[in-house]
Amino acid sequence: MPELLNRLEWRYATKKMDPSKDVAQEKVERILEAVRLTASSSGLQPYEVIVVTNPAVREQIKPHAWNQGQISDCSHLLVFAAWDNYTAERINGMFDLVNEQRGLKNEGWEAYRQQLLASYPARDAQTNFEHAARQAYIGLGSALIAAAYEEVDSTPMEGFDPAKVDEVLKLRERGLRSVVMLPLGYRAGEGDWLVALKKVRRPRAQFVTEVA
Repeated sequence: MPELLNRLEWRYATKKMDPSKDVAQEKVERILEAVRLTASSSGLQPYEVIVVTNPAVREQIKPHAWNQGQISDCSHLLVFAAWDNYTAERINGMFDLVNEQRGLKNEGWEAYRQQLLASYPARDAQTNFEHAARQAYIGLGSALIAAAYEEVDSTPMEGFDPAKVDEVLKLRERGLRSVVMLPLGYRAGEGDWLVALKKVRRPRAQFVTEVA
C-alpha cells in the first residue's frame, strides 16, 4: 500500500504528453483489466471503454475537445461510453452470463433479475443513461489508480462535446454515449506548467468525517 500511495502522490493531470513515447501494450491491458474488474451497480457493467490509437481518429476528436494536445499526443485515448438506456435485453444478457459462468441458477438472483426488469426499462432513457454514466466514472477511478500504479501518465477529461465524439466514433449506432475520456501516455520533458507544482489536497481533518 505505501507503494501505491507514493504513485498516487506522483500522478497528476498531465497537461503535455510526449508523442514520441508509447505505453507498452501489457501496461494498457492491465489498466483495462482493472476497469473490467471494477464494481458496478447490480454488476451490470453498463458502459464500454473505446481505446483509440488511430492518429487520424484522434485528430478528428481533438477539435471537439477544446483542441487539448493530450488527445493527439497521448499513446492511447480511452473513451468511457455508457449505455444509452437499460433494456430487458441488456439486463438479461448480464444475468444470463452470470448463470452461465457460475453454472447454476439462484432463486434470489432470479428474483432480483425480475425486480430490475420491472423497474429499469420502465424509467425514461435519460435517467437510465445518467445512472449508467455514474457507473462509468467508477471505472474511470480504477483506470486512474491503475495507470498511476503502472507509472503511466493520464488526464481525465470532461471538456469535450459528447455528441460530436459520439459521431466520430459512431457510438449512438451501438447504443452508447461518451461520458469521459482518459488519455494515457508519458509527461513531456518540458512545456507542462503543472508538472513541478506541489500536489495540493484538503487535509484529512477537512475531508474525512468519522462516525463512531
